[in-house]
Amino acid sequence: MRLKQLRKQKNITQLKLAMDLTMNQNSISRYETGEREADYATLIKFADYFGVSIDYLLERTDNPEMNK
Repeated sequence: MRLKQLRKQKNITQLKLAMDLTMNQNSISRYETGEREADYATLIKFADYFGVSIDYLLERTDNPEMNK
């Protein structure tokens, strides 16, 4: 998942992301390392937060734009 890349591009910490999404920083770390897989609702939160598509997050496409 591109979560770490997106977070670093925005220059925010795992803690800031976790606080903004009312999540635990440890969960963010596990998502970034692949120790944990995000459920559908969490993927939507990440996609909305970064303004990208879920397919982009999951590396199914290189186009970050969402289809509306």
